[in-house]
Amino acid sequence: MDKADAAFANDINVCKLCMSELADIYADLRLSSEELELLSVPDRSFTVHFPVRMDSGRSRMFIGYRVQYNDARGPAKGGIRFHPGLNLYHLRDLSFLMMLKCAVVNIPFGGSKGGVVVNPKELSRNELEQLTRGYVRAIADYIGPFKDIPAPDVYTDEQIMAWMLDEYERIKGMHVPAAITGKPVELGGCAARGYSTSLGGVYILEEALRRIGRDKTAVRVAVQGFGHVGFNAARILHEKGYRIIAVSDSKGSIMDESGLDISGVIEHKRRTGGVAGFPGSRNISGDELITCDCDVLIPAALSDQINEDHARQLKAGIVLELANAPTLQQADKILTERGMLIIPDIVANAGGVVVSYFEWSQNLDNDYWQDEEVLRRLNSVMIKAFNDVYWVCSSEPCSMRKAAYALGVRRVLSAERLRGRL
Repeated sequence: MDKADAAFANDINVCKLCMSELADIYADLRLSSEELELLSVPDRSFTVHFPVRMDSGRSRMFIGYRVQYNDARGPAKGGIRFHPGLNLYHLRDLSFLMMLKCAVVNIPFGGSKGGVVVNPKELSRNELEQLTRGYVRAIADYIGPFKDIPAPDVYTDEQIMAWMLDEYERIKGMHVPAAITGKPVELGGCAARGYSTSLGGVYILEEALRRIGRDKTAVRVAVQGFGHVGFNAARILHEKGYRIIAVSDSKGSIMDESGLDISGVIEHKRRTGGVAGFPGSRNISGDELITCDCDVLIPAALSDQINEDHARQLKAGIVLELANAPTLQQADKILTERGMLIIPDIVANAGGVVVSYFEWSQNLDNDYWQDEEVLRRLNSVMIKAFNDVYWVCSSEPCSMRKAAYALGVRRVLSAERLRGRL
């Protein structure tokens, strides 16, 4: 199973965990039957069937989906994925969670998700482009900068977004760069988008440390997962002067209590294919990394990584969830009871959608912000989101996870009331 397939399977676990968590939050908020009914179904969801001319000259039919969960706070926003296991029910849950994430960081979007049932690894580049354009033609009437703004997701990237934008603009007969985010910079994309999830999490971690009065030079960090998000988190923290004592990838884990040279680890992985065996470090198990003597643990791999046994042995005072749902529900309760600060995924890894919002905003104004401006605004939004959740957590004693979900639900319902729908 490659990284994209693992991410797809991972999302199923994420949805199950989050929906279970939400059932408790709905009870705590004492929502009315009308509120529960409104939150229980998407605004709209649809299936499209469209033909694609394959390289053989024959035409093949494909199935695509799009779910737009709620637009009370603004146009829907969410990724496009190409995967053979795609189904409408899974996309519905993911679009709901996207709606909540946008509400928690207080950007003016609802939530959406969509894609095509296909194994893109079986397609040629030309077939992939024709599939992309065919899907856009099928959904063009239902997306746009003020309706629903797609972005990359599993097995899609900035090139696919470029094809999507080009096809959409052909249909509309005008330039509409704000219709799609995650585009190449040359077509109105944002250079910081590639590492924005990691950097947004770093900004939140620094605000959390400031609140508890910790000096970064004395903070020891362990990063589980050295893929795109974990690698960038480790790199940024190392450059800022934090001591990264342990990292891991799918092939192994390493530790050096005196601090790893992250630039050296990156080069070692490039040469060997993994972090294991990095000179000057010692190889450890994945369980050892999770429970090592550190101050901050950053799970940045798959879901369900921190179990009950880990929670009882965990030494880190702060867990920054850059992965989606890395902490099992019972483990979360144990860690909360132990007084550890768990910064939940719905806040910690929201930097990507925040920068997508910036890209959309720039495109609407036919403008381009320099990286420094994007990062300044990202810092402001992420710190505000953390403090909003922290305030709820403090005023209504509960975990930050429950506070974040409750805040998101309240903001969506508030918008619905203001519109007269409740």
